[in-house]
Amino acid sequence: MGSDAVRRLADEPVDHRFKGLPPDAEQANLTVSQLAAEKRDLYGGGFTTPVLTLDAEALEHNLTALGTYAARHGLAFAPHGKTCMAPQLFRRQLDHGAWGITAAVPHQARVYRAFGIQRIFLANELVDPAALRWVAAELAADPGFRFVCYVDSVRGVQLMDRALQGQPQVVDVVVELGAGEGARTGARTDEDCRAVADAVAEAAGLRLVGIAGYEAEVPGADPESVHAYLRRLTALAVEFDRAGRFAADLEEIVVSAGGSAWFDAVADVFAELPELSRPVLRLLRSGAYVSHDHGWYTRLTPFNRVPEEGGLRPAFRLWTQVVSRPSPTQAFVNAGKRDIAYDLGLPEAELVRDALTGEERPATGVRVVKLSDQHAWLETDAADDVNVGDWVALGMSHPCTIFEKWPLIPVVEADGTVTDYVRTFF
Repeated sequence: MGSDAVRRLADEPVDHRFKGLPPDAEQANLTVSQLAAEKRDLYGGGFTTPVLTLDAEALEHNLTALGTYAARHGLAFAPHGKTCMAPQLFRRQLDHGAWGITAAVPHQARVYRAFGIQRIFLANELVDPAALRWVAAELAADPGFRFVCYVDSVRGVQLMDRALQGQPQVVDVVVELGAGEGARTGARTDEDCRAVADAVAEAAGLRLVGIAGYEAEVPGADPESVHAYLRRLTALAVEFDRAGRFAADLEEIVVSAGGSAWFDAVADVFAELPELSRPVLRLLRSGAYVSHDHGWYTRLTPFNRVPEEGGLRPAFRLWTQVVSRPSPTQAFVNAGKRDIAYDLGLPEAELVRDALTGEERPATGVRVVKLSDQHAWLETDAADDVNVGDWVALGMSHPCTIFEKWPLIPVVEADGTVTDYVRTFF
């Protein structure tokens, strides 16, 4: 069913909903698959600017890199789907060995289920009654569906249990250990975690299956403090197992952590876990790797610390066009806050493509200094750095807020041929 739903995305008409795609494709009533089959050239095939693209080779490289890394370190992998919200990429992540897909909110889980995802890890305490009843109904309707979510408070457990009264299925939960005072969610102390576990034991609608957390929220995170937090997390898993806190009918104990900045630390500490009473599902949840980026995660990726383990490539490129050149030091391109991720820094000019010759050159001397809704303000060193009509490629930080602005994204080969389109659901 899931594969069929993904395949049906190719039957969508190419129309005004999708920014940057060729207007003549709508005039010809083309579907996504028909447009892909034409293998149009990005630069001469009717695409309009601004247009976001994904590099086909970089995408495949990144999918392989994390799949291989997880397998090498004995980690199950549930990449965070909030990054891309793209069912086609979910299928490719699963094809590269992912155990399942992580979600943050119920809407995301509903999208996953609509496209046949059979294992969902929801990295939040889920206290919405309607959403909990939906989860219980999904579990009852599909015996092959696995769902796990956080709990981090006694009150949350009580609310969840009340919402699930009369439902046919229990919901699996893991206690979330907070990363410290001033961090984000999670029970702050080991004693708090024990109290939450005790509350789950009293809840007919819930089953305790493990321990989880998010190490990037450690205040002032560095290798020492992150390793220390992760060892607290694994120590709690050992303690809970020895104390018989996990459900008696469990086949495996879930121990989960891992964003995109510290998965090397997760691999280190999870490898130290002693043998428990049941097999352990060591679950990594990194998500930004799928596209990587040109700034934030380029600086933060653990592969900078362990380059012998692999590496990631930025897959995004936003092609914009110079629409005004009012002075030798100022130019404006036709993309702004509506099109560009800017929450983790301004984009960087990567390439300039000459409007007359098609020649590409590095965007030397060109800087993005400000964003308006539909314009990026460029500062230039020389009058001939860019000209009206030139295409300027921007690299951006933060995959999560790049994907969300583009509902259908062309996938481009090295020679500029567009061979596929990725649909997002935000």
